[in-house]
Amino acid sequence: MIKRYILGLLVLSTVTISAQRNSASPYSYFGIGENFEAVTVEQASMGGIGVALKDRFHLNFTNPAANADLTVATYGIGGSVSFLTLKEENSSQSGNSTNLRYISLGFPIGKKAGFSVGLQPFSSVGYSLLDNKDETDVSLFSGEGGTNKIYASFGMYVYEGLSLGIEAGYVFGNLENNIINQRLNNLRPTKHEESVNIRGGQFKLGAQYKRELKNKMDLFLGASVTVDSDLSANGNEKMFTFSATNGELDVKQTLFNREVTGDVNMPMKTVFGVGLGKENKWYVGVNQQMQSALGTNSSLISNGAGYKYDDSSKFSIGGYYIPKVNSISSYWDRVTYRAGLRFEDTGLLVKTTNDFTAIKDFGINVGLGLPLPRQLSNVNIGFEYGQKGTTDNNLAKENYFNIRLSLSLNSLKWFNKRKID
Repeated sequence: MIKRYILGLLVLSTVTISAQRNSASPYSYFGIGENFEAVTVEQASMGGIGVALKDRFHLNFTNPAANADLTVATYGIGGSVSFLTLKEENSSQSGNSTNLRYISLGFPIGKKAGFSVGLQPFSSVGYSLLDNKDETDVSLFSGEGGTNKIYASFGMYVYEGLSLGIEAGYVFGNLENNIINQRLNNLRPTKHEESVNIRGGQFKLGAQYKRELKNKMDLFLGASVTVDSDLSANGNEKMFTFSATNGELDVKQTLFNREVTGDVNMPMKTVFGVGLGKENKWYVGVNQQMQSALGTNSSLISNGAGYKYDDSSKFSIGGYYIPKVNSISSYWDRVTYRAGLRFEDTGLLVKTTNDFTAIKDFGINVGLGLPLPRQLSNVNIGFEYGQKGTTDNNLAKENYFNIRLSLSLNSLKWFNKRKID
């Protein structure tokens, strides 16, 4: 029964992730949109740490070497609801988005290796911006779409305490950007439509090491490297004048209609981490992530000269605590309590009046892992409050609140042969 349930979720989630609108952020206007960090709800609730974290019953998207620790078949599905308040110097507005964040399956291979596959959103575009600083020239910018990643990941112990891993992923999706412009001296408004398909592969390498210390404590070290890759960006752009009747556009004159090709360079990303803890009791860890500047030579997603990218970095600290994992008298003693902080320099610099302004991001996270009755499985819920951007230099600042929910199912029977009486 559970096999049919999981396979049904896999099919349904593939359609849902491809169809959903994942972002309401104006910062998704830039590049290929707002990037999604590949973390589980459990990891996100600890500030996004995980490159050094070993866990026998939960998936780990940060480091493929963590697959080596899986001891049972593990299925993970996670989603989130985001509430956003956008503040400018003299105004504010609110929005929200709901999305499915991942669907994944992992399982052990023997006693020293593990494998996982899954589907995750990679980036998202979802914005609507009005530029009417000059009453004689008004523009409406809008965009939607996004990219997803399907991946396969493998990890294996190669020496006592040391595991290595590799992940292969394929990124795909479609982005659409539109600009409607009305000038005082023009009889008809114009519309510029852009549509681009993103395709390309990605590879990630990882390593983890665990060493036992005194007092039954363990030291964890981890690192992962996402290799530099190019994503193809092929599409079409056209501009035309129009008139509008009952909400329908009537094209009057096509100014141009042409194909455009290019690529997006996804630079190398490295993550290093260290952790300390006691198994099934507590863990605290830190992650340091660094990535070179993203680049593109596709005019479809260059968005003019209004921005540029620099090197980005992210520092995360967090952990979990379990009062008594095998408690019989108290359910809340078996609950996993998580918390973490995240500080990020996104690498995005937006053109302002005099110079470029760096966009930074900050998040505070807490969460709970709620065990299901008589099972190794659990429901995980996480909460995050964060701020992104600034109101300085006529820019916008986001205050957001995310609610994340995941289901982590574990089964010892997935690969058992069915007995025939």
